[in-house]
This record gives sequence, structure tokens and C-alpha cells, in this order.
Amino acid sequence: MNDSAVIAAPSTDRVLDLFQGIRLTPTQRRIAHSLVQHAASAAYLSAAEVAELAKVSQPSVTRFAMALGYDGYPALRRRLREIAASGYGRPDLAAPTGNEMQRAIRAEADNLDRLAEQLADRDGVTAAGTMLAGSRPLVVLGLRAAAPLAGYFAYFAAKVHPDVRVLDSGGTLLTDRLEQARAAGAGALLGIVLPRYPRESLDALRDAREAGMSVVVITDSAVSPAAEYADIVLPAAVGAQLVFDLHAAPMALSMVLLQAICDAAPADAQRRLEEFEQSAARRQLFVV
Repeated sequence: MNDSAVIAAPSTDRVLDLFQGIRLTPTQRRIAHSLVQHAASAAYLSAAEVAELAKVSQPSVTRFAMALGYDGYPALRRRLREIAASGYGRPDLAAPTGNEMQRAIRAEADNLDRLAEQLADRDGVTAAGTMLAGSRPLVVLGLRAAAPLAGYFAYFAAKVHPDVRVLDSGGTLLTDRLEQARAAGAGALLGIVLPRYPRESLDALRDAREAGMSVVVITDSAVSPAAEYADIVLPAAVGAQLVFDLHAAPMALSMVLLQAICDAAPADAQRRLEEFEQSAARRQLFVV
């Protein structure tokens, strides 16, 4: 990983800020996602090049810029250049310190800081917690890289929720298990969808919506492809400075969401926790 990737990272958040509070169509979301993924070079791309990256038409790029409040794509590109210039001008970014491993961890700490700032507005997490707390069963989807995080969330969620079902493998059985959960009464699904966005995950989110389930998604940005199928999107940035991604912020957000589930039904959650502790003591599960 070279230094330029680290230097460009802060521009990503400022590009994301351009889309905050704006309801984008699926096509516009693809364009936004491409700009975020190529934040370091987006300011120097033509409308045709952006269209090629996003696999959309060039007029769609123009309409996207106008949806953001600009006269056209050239005006949006000027704004992207301002963002790039201000990002590269920061002295702390001009000379990153430490080796590539240290820089990756520091970037992950920045992701956690941004998540903390984001949680100043708790409405989204609170609404998601209420939605998921009321689902019987509670379905948790996480495929490929997201499977360990789905399992981690479900392990603790099972201590405060009576029926948690994890969908962590794809194939034809995934649809079967989703249909079975819906038939059992599931009204909501938590989807954890991280880059590189497995197609099966997106298909499962779409199937859940079509079946009448509410969908909460933890993903890496508000313009992730998974956002198209979500009622509530909870973004948490993924660290991309090493060969494989770092998921500290999505994991932290999953535990924040579990806290919101407990807060939605505090008496029930407390009762279940006490029952578990009594059972654990009786069976001597832990050494301390």
C-alpha cells in the first residue's frame, strides 16, 4: 500500500458529505458509490469516464449532478477538485508517519472517530433497534467477509432475544432459510454487507423486502449497493489500507445496534440476561 492511498482517504468522507440527506435513485447511488470508491481521482474524470465507471449513461451523470444542486457535471467536478485540494493541503496528511501497519491502524481509529461523530444523531440506530427487537424471529444476514461479524452479533443478541437466526452461507439453502424465517413470523432482517458486496447478499435483501420484511443494513457507506434495499442504513467505514479490509467500525456499530435493541425492551432484555447468568453459573461455563 503506497502513501497516496493513505493521503487520499480523508477526501472520501468529504465526497460522501455531498450526498447526505439526498434521496438518490438506484442509478444515482451507483454513480455516488463510484465517486466515493475513486475519491482520489474523481475530480479529474470526465462525465463519460464517470459513466463508464458506474456502468450508466452519460446523461445519468448530468442528472445526478443536478440532483445534488449543481448546474451540471462540470460544476460538481469543480467542487470535487476543491475537496481534493483541501485534503492534500493538510500538513498532517502530507507526511504520514510510521510504517504501513501503523498508518492502517491510525486510519481505523479515524473510522471509529467518524462513527462516534455520526452517532451524535441517535435516531437511526434507535429506530433500527426498535424494529429488530420486535421481530420474532430476528434474522441476521452476513455472507463471506461479513459472516464472522454476523455470527458475533448473533451470539450476543441471542442472550437478549428469544429467537435469532443467522444466515451466513449462500446457495439455494439461503432462500429456503429466509422463507422459513418469514413463515415463522420474522418481520425484520439485519443485513451486514461489506465490500466487495456479495451478489447473494443483495439478492437476499431484495427477497426480504419483497416478502414484506423491514430491512436494516450495516454497510460501509450510505451509498453502498446494499442501501437500495434497506429501510434503514447504518454506515461504518471499512479500513482498506492493508491487503485485507479492517472491520473495527462495523463491529463497533453492530454492538451499538445491539445496545439499541436492549434499550427498546429493557425489562425483557434484563430478564433474559439474568436467566443466562444463572444458567452459566449452574453449568460453570466460565472460570471467572
